[in-house]
Amino acid sequence: MIFTPITNINEKKDKQFFKELINIYIDFVNKYRKKYNLNDSIKIFDCTDELINIGVIEQKKDITDLKDFLGNKTFQEFIESVCFYKENKNDLKNILYKLSNTERLKLQQKKELANEPTLIDLFCGAGGLSLGFIQNNFKIELANDIEEVCINTYKYNHPDTPSKKIILGDLKKIVDNIDQFVSKDIDVIIGGPPCQGFSSANQQRIIDDPRNQLYKYFLKAVEKIAPKFVVMENVRGMLKVADQVIEDFKKVKSSKNNIDYHYTVSYKLLNSKDFGVAQSRERLIYIAIRNDVVDKKNISPKSLFEEIELNCKKIDGFNLSDALEFIKPLEAQREKNKNEIDSDISGKKIDINEFGNNNDYLSLINMNRSIPFIFNHKARYVSDLNYEIYRRLDPGNDATNEKISDIMPYSHRNHIFKDKYFKLIPDKPCRTITAHLRMDCHSHIHPYQIRSITPREAARIQSFPDDYFFLGAYLKTYMQIGNAVPPLMSRGISSVIKKYL
Repeated sequence: MIFTPITNINEKKDKQFFKELINIYIDFVNKYRKKYNLNDSIKIFDCTDELINIGVIEQKKDITDLKDFLGNKTFQEFIESVCFYKENKNDLKNILYKLSNTERLKLQQKKELANEPTLIDLFCGAGGLSLGFIQNNFKIELANDIEEVCINTYKYNHPDTPSKKIILGDLKKIVDNIDQFVSKDIDVIIGGPPCQGFSSANQQRIIDDPRNQLYKYFLKAVEKIAPKFVVMENVRGMLKVADQVIEDFKKVKSSKNNIDYHYTVSYKLLNSKDFGVAQSRERLIYIAIRNDVVDKKNISPKSLFEEIELNCKKIDGFNLSDALEFIKPLEAQREKNKNEIDSDISGKKIDINEFGNNNDYLSLINMNRSIPFIFNHKARYVSDLNYEIYRRLDPGNDATNEKISDIMPYSHRNHIFKDKYFKLIPDKPCRTITAHLRMDCHSHIHPYQIRSITPREAARIQSFPDDYFFLGAYLKTYMQIGNAVPPLMSRGISSVIKKYL
């Protein structure tokens, strides 16, 4: 469930998550009232039953603990919001269902009965790779990551997946008992294990570098679960060990129901722009298929890649401007340490979507849905110097441009930091969105406005739908988005795999 009852919360991190969810609930109600000009005072009444449904308390006497924890002001705002919800439940259910344990349970029970392919996502991050499969009606049986903020985002955005199946922790400590978390046959295991030891080019087996041990645990999970398909993604740099990965997959020997299995595997460097993503982002994709599926379906990883690439030829391409259309213009935050503060000028964590129109790209990533709110659209702080650099540059200009030579702070290191500053080109697919954006966004300056791109704009460029809400601290939203696999790319891969399940 998304909420743990207040009386069961002890750890600081759990308290912070609880409070974040409460504030989101309040914010949603306030924005809904503003959107529809519902300015009348809220009638307050006993809403204990709804507090229990939400999951913040287990019984009426716990309300005292809830008030003590939230403080008088936040508690009063929350109670008002819950009362408003009860009075307007039919209108608000589709907005607040992700913040109700009861509503989530209904979705989970329905999903459990659905006859859908099953999926495990290891190193799931914020859920980009999962989402593409879910959009093709796959069912998550287990998701795991070591980053708590990613797990919180994953839980919020996947209400039909029980929280007990979304595991925070080190795969090394989970893999030996992974069958305890999974009770069903698994169709597909997906994931992008971090591999960092590519600098040791003189080693005969780079993939055996200790920094790449998580990749080994990924293979161990495959061996224990014996899925029909495996999809593993990683950075282009992994090409140098691609053949070593092939060798390791061929060594995987699984046994299930007294039947021994092995895998056939192949790899391909794919670019997200070919899947309709408004971004040029190369990812190395491995597909492994269990031997019985290879024989029964008369397929191979190579034939699946050919089918994926054939499908890509039918897809229209999109540019950065498509992702940046129909969203509120913002001005950069000019005060330090104010990124977490909502503002009409620099943006809000939750805001009303003022645009009823959509272009083809937004319709594609939003799956033709009209979304009343926009999330994570906040412009970050920019100093006076960087503001002037942003202002002077034209789309396509980088740190070496003569227009900023007199104020460029890294000019003596332009041979290293050429891309330190870059104003994005609107009529081309965007350059790769990276996790480095959490450090600074100078490499992704908005083409029209004097600021860097917001987390929401980065998410759109990555092909996340507008209602995919990234939780946690402001700068960590950039990390979650930058590390993700574009859902639209995942959707294209999963659509082919699903045909053979």
